[in-house]
Amino acid sequence: MLHKTRGIVFKTTVYSESSVVAQIFTEKFGLQSYLVNGARKPKAKIRMNMIQPLHLLDMVVYHKPNGNIQRISELRNAPLLETIPYDLIKSSLVLFLNEVLYKVVRQHHDDVLLFEFIFHSIILLDKLENGLGNFHLWFLLHLSKYLGFYPERTNENISSYFDLKNGVFTNFVPGHAYYLHGKLTSTFSEILVMNVDSMHLLKISSVNRKDLLSKVLDYYRMHIDNFGEIHSHKIIEEVFNS
Repeated sequence: MLHKTRGIVFKTTVYSESSVVAQIFTEKFGLQSYLVNGARKPKAKIRMNMIQPLHLLDMVVYHKPNGNIQRISELRNAPLLETIPYDLIKSSLVLFLNEVLYKVVRQHHDDVLLFEFIFHSIILLDKLENGLGNFHLWFLLHLSKYLGFYPERTNENISSYFDLKNGVFTNFVPGHAYYLHGKLTSTFSEILVMNVDSMHLLKISSVNRKDLLSKVLDYYRMHIDNFGEIHSHKIIEEVFNS
C-alpha cells in the first residue's frame, strides 16, 4: 500500500554497486530503512545528492509494518535547501547535528512533535544569517524537550548551578562532578528562553562555547542509553575558531 509522508534523511550506506539504503526519519512511520535502487547511477531517478544528511523530503512509499527494508515510489526534496549544502559553517553544523540525531532517534513509530521540531529547525538553519555559532547549542537544549529530559526550571532564577545528572537548577553544589556553574549556568539558562532568531545576541567566548557544548553532550550521555561519544563536534570547533 502506498503512503505519502515527509521525511528527513539521517544516513545513507552503500547496498550494492548501484544501490543504497537510506535511513530516513519519517513523519508517518518514524525511522525507517529504504532501499533506493540505482541511486549511484549517473541518470538515477533518485540521485545521491537528493538523499544527503538532513535533506528534507516529500515521499510516496510502500510500507510493510514488519518490514526491515522499505521501498520508495516517489521522492523529491521539499523544501529544497538553499544554503546548507554550499555553506561551510552550516554544512559542518549539519554533520554534527546529524550524528547526534542518528544516536537519539531510534523509534520505528511516528513522533509528530519530534519530527516537526527537527524539520522546522533545519529550515530555520537554512535561512539563518546570524548566530550560527550558537545554533547547535540552541538545537540540543530544545531537542531535549522532545526526548524527555528537558531541564526542570523551577529554581532557575535563584540558582547558581545546573545539575546535569538530575536535570535541575540548584543553589547548592551537587554531590558529584557533573554540573554547570558561573557563566556556563547563566548562558545555559539564556539559551533555554531564547528563540533561534535572537541567538546572534548571545555573546559566548570560543572557550565557553566549547566547554558548554562538552557539558551538554555529557547531559545527553547521562540521559540517553548508549549515547556514546560524538566525534564531529571537533569539526565545528575548528570551523568557529578558524
